[in-house]
Amino acid sequence: MVDVSQRHPARATRLRPVGDGELELRYRVVHGYRRAFRMAGEGPVLVLIHGIGDSSATWAELIPDLARTHTVIAPDLLGHGASDKPRADYSVAAYANGVRDLLTTLGVESATLVGHSLGGGVAMQFAYQFPERTERLVLVSAGGVGREVNPALRLVSLPGAHLALSALRLPGMRLHVGLVVGLMRLLDTDLGQDAPELLTLVDALPDDTSRNAFIRTLRAVVDWRGQVVTMLDRCYLTAGMPTLLLWGDRDSVVPVRHAYGAHEAMPGSRLEIFEGAGHFPFHSDPARFRDLIEEFTSTTAPADWSRDRWRALLREGRPVNHAAGLSDQAVRELREASERSAT
Repeated sequence: MVDVSQRHPARATRLRPVGDGELELRYRVVHGYRRAFRMAGEGPVLVLIHGIGDSSATWAELIPDLARTHTVIAPDLLGHGASDKPRADYSVAAYANGVRDLLTTLGVESATLVGHSLGGGVAMQFAYQFPERTERLVLVSAGGVGREVNPALRLVSLPGAHLALSALRLPGMRLHVGLVVGLMRLLDTDLGQDAPELLTLVDALPDDTSRNAFIRTLRAVVDWRGQVVTMLDRCYLTAGMPTLLLWGDRDSVVPVRHAYGAHEAMPGSRLEIFEGAGHFPFHSDPARFRDLIEEFTSTTAPADWSRDRWRALLREGRPVNHAAGLSDQAVRELREASERSAT
């Protein structure tokens, strides 16, 4: 049972070693499906939520350091990694429910959520659905801000995507993909910044079950026009929620301009840009990423929501003059939000 009864805005640094056994995958069966996760450390709870096609392994190098001062929980989302991959609901709302249920089985009542890419959308959705269980938000290259997304993901959302992904498993294809990715890196393209992660994604889809889960997840958030969910229409609800935005300035999957749009729309948020980094800033500069997380969690007080405050915010709605201080791009995104929804 994790003790989350004590909430302090600041704490003395207390370092503890992390054993190798703590980094191994563990499993819990929730609603009949096996959920894989990694859990290490002691102290205030950090939940690390990976992006589409990824797994908790993406955080492996960071977990030991973060776990010296935190209880770190990194799940494999349903349909990803070592978790089951049923024919199921892979929407961001369903993922938020799944994270809540896993945390409940682990005895965790509240936590700071760190979400990358799709995981950022899941973290934001979790905060929207369960504000009383959310202490802070850290959104890393998060989806769900603007419509724009890498064209490759838009293509994979189209009919026939399963055949295209299956072709990547043909003999010799990984070598060809590796050569193309290596060339993009050699030419110093933005997409090339994430070359190792692109190859990992190919390896993460070894069979029909994995590919079907990937496509179902993608189609829940992306179509041929781009991202189909948004958090912009509800960003005003983060007032009072400590929020940190982390982005690479060479992100070719979710452009860095989305970071600035989210920062404008989220009252009191803090934005940190990783120069030269792509879609995985925590891989490009793990030391800075770790330091920012530790500094943010140690110097901000956890959000403390009440039912009365949440009710008042919802009744008041998004301020009418909210768009007055936003950029033209942010205003356009807010208008587009009327066509998209996170629920």
